[in-house]
Amino acid sequence: QVRLVESGGGLVQAGASLRLSCAASGRTFSSYAMGWFRQAPGKEREFVAAISWSGRGIHLGDSVKGRFTISRDQAKNTVYLQMNSLEPEDTAVYFCAADSSGATMRDDLGAYDYWGQGTQVTVSS
Repeated sequence: QVRLVESGGGLVQAGASLRLSCAASGRTFSSYAMGWFRQAPGKEREFVAAISWSGRGIHLGDSVKGRFTISRDQAKNTVYLQMNSLEPEDTAVYFCAADSSGATMRDDLGAYDYWGQGTQVTVSS
């Protein structure tokens, strides 16, 4: 069982940066691939980024390539989403998710077993 808690969201102006954190509980965190998704009002949940269990593999969604990156700190049981050059279109609730299957960096929602409660990111123009 893994419990995920996101933090770091907030209200920023376009062009600013934010770093989201996802703190995980559970001894098996280090063996799970991790992902970030987001959901804007009235839209479906969208893949943002994923990282392999080792941290050596990264997969980013097309809309965030070149602006966002994902990393993990195994010692702290934490995954990060660094968001740069934020745009109003990035406004959404951001969710952290864990994939216990051992497969790496999947971008489909159904691949993830555990989800956090989400953190709101609002980007003003």
